[in-house]
Amino acid sequence: MKVTYKDHFGSDNSVVDAARVSFSKEASGYTPEQNNKLIKYLAKHQHKSPFFHTAISLHLKMPIFVARQIMKHTTGLEYNEVSRRYVDSDPEFYVPDVWRKKADNVKQGSSDEAVEHLDLHEFEAYGYYYTYYDVLLGEYKRLLDAGVAPEQARMILPQSMYTEVIMTGNLYAIANMYIQRTDSHAQKETQDLAKQIGEIVKPLYPVSWAALVA
Repeated sequence: MKVTYKDHFGSDNSVVDAARVSFSKEASGYTPEQNNKLIKYLAKHQHKSPFFHTAISLHLKMPIFVARQIMKHTTGLEYNEVSRRYVDSDPEFYVPDVWRKKADNVKQGSSDEAVEHLDLHEFEAYGYYYTYYDVLLGEYKRLLDAGVAPEQARMILPQSMYTEVIMTGNLYAIANMYIQRTDSHAQKETQDLAKQIGEIVKPLYPVSWAALVA
């Protein structure tokens, strides 16, 4: 899984300017300490609109099961996703480094403990896992070669197939998504992707990001 920076608009001062315009003031008229204090106040008291005057655009490469969790966040975020109605290149599949045990105390999720005696390089079923993908990929190509439309041939591809998405949103929306998807109850793979997003966004708006995710 990989998150790549595309573009962004604004800075911490954009948030300050949006907040201070009520008094016909700008960030340049105040010290950095005063502006930082204002940002922290806005975040603490849920004054959201000043954070909306920012935009970050990222390219996300992730398996479909992660994309479906990330893309549940729609307020303040827009997505455009690669479509296998139009693309028929060979798909890639996500393979986990470790198979985790089911969590004992929740209906969903997993524990931090790996399934015993399931060495990914020795376990026989792991070979079947790869064979399964080879079979599906072969059948996908066979359908395409037979003239089946990509929009139908794609139906046999699994949730572990990688998809690619351009995600653009304001700072507040991305911070909200980050908080929820790095929570300990979120799926580990989704947490890993969300953490990559945070690593990219944090240096772009260091004061605002710290205040929003505190």
